[in-house]
Amino acid sequence: MSDLPRKAVTRTAKLAALPLGFAGRATWGLGKRIVGESAEIVGQQLQQRTAEQLFKVLGELKGGAMKFGQALSVFESALPEEVAGPYRAALTKLQEAAPPMPTRTVHAVLAERIGEDWPDLFLEFEDKPAAAASIGQVHRAVWHDGREVAVKVQYPGAGEALLSDLNQLSRFARLLGPLVPGMDVKPLLTELKDRVSEELDYDLEAQAQRTHAEEFADDPNIVVPDVVHQCEEVLVTEWMDGTPLSEIIADGTTRQRDRAGQLLAHFLFSGPARTGLLHADPHPGNFRLLPGGPDGDDDWRLGVLDFGTVDRLPGGLPEPIGDALRMTLDGEADAVYEMLCSEGFVKESIELDPDAVLDYLLPIIEPARVDQFTFTRGWMRSQAARIGDPRSPAYQLAKQLNLPPAYLLIHRVTLSTIGVLCQLGATVRLRDELEDWLVGFLPEDGEGETCEQEAYEVEEPAAEA
Repeated sequence: MSDLPRKAVTRTAKLAALPLGFAGRATWGLGKRIVGESAEIVGQQLQQRTAEQLFKVLGELKGGAMKFGQALSVFESALPEEVAGPYRAALTKLQEAAPPMPTRTVHAVLAERIGEDWPDLFLEFEDKPAAAASIGQVHRAVWHDGREVAVKVQYPGAGEALLSDLNQLSRFARLLGPLVPGMDVKPLLTELKDRVSEELDYDLEAQAQRTHAEEFADDPNIVVPDVVHQCEEVLVTEWMDGTPLSEIIADGTTRQRDRAGQLLAHFLFSGPARTGLLHADPHPGNFRLLPGGPDGDDDWRLGVLDFGTVDRLPGGLPEPIGDALRMTLDGEADAVYEMLCSEGFVKESIELDPDAVLDYLLPIIEPARVDQFTFTRGWMRSQAARIGDPRSPAYQLAKQLNLPPAYLLIHRVTLSTIGVLCQLGATVRLRDELEDWLVGFLPEDGEGETCEQEAYEVEEPAAEA
């Protein structure tokens, strides 16, 4: 039996303690103020204690609670700095680690799913997990043919835990919402629940990873480990070393940050065009910066992991996205508004001013207006503040817009990727990627040319002075 707390009453009690903990710390903070400590110091201590308890509980529960924490972590850039500071370290921990599953449980799962002779398949198998995530953990091993592999083992009862956690977290959405001002937490939780069944299915994950590995096999910039073996609750893939983007965010050089950002943008837009799939879990723990690109060890490549959540887009990213971006940049307010209405972004019962819609969109797509753009936490916070302030026209307009179901996952992946770019502080030639891979972004006489190219080399952004 796993030590993972699976019983609904136990998990519910842990989650229910979160709002009580918030209230208790507020009382503690008031007491500190009464005895004379400054509001600034007390506020920082309060944020630190809140972060520690919140992510300790989410990490211990794994399941949906930790998945929610990982989804929130990519929006950290939108938080005001006085709030973001204390949370940043705790968020990063969620992206890379979680308490491990007992060795006896790992062996039991392998014996049940692969067979009692499972040790014969490996020359070496490390019982200590190399990484842990929301529904499983990864062990480093050597396959019987000598290849280094990553063995992903699903936590027993992970599906039940995911749904239970997300249902409980939905009840506390109002309390959790202030973690990311201006973002409605409930739709995020609803969408995460919708993706649970797919992420639990390692057969679907293996298919998606094989598709990417085959397509990017000769790519000089993107590396995807191939699938070695797959069965229910166990997935064996080629091992990949490299530096996690979370470490690049914390300690990377300017050149590493810019290169990682450019490659991340390249993968986001080229992936759907080349595979018909959108990698839909872009938190930093799923990417590695690898040395040894086409120009030598100092030219990094991007390694991509975890294909448990993908959006199936047979034609690539929908053409209306490219059309709308191009027309917005050209200032065609009426045409943009007409397209938003036809695609369901504006409901039939709503009537908006096309010029006001254009004014709302232009700051958001600023990175696509210039040859290269430096993504910063400050820029992200300014956008969040503009849209999240109830007093602003942007907030009032945003409330009247609708997000059609077909665009929900694309929207979240795009926002999450921008969040990672802002955490990196990367200077990126985003417009180049849009022109190369986003159908509809270029005028009709330019479409179709870039997708026929045989070389996909990505240049590095110009070095900063």
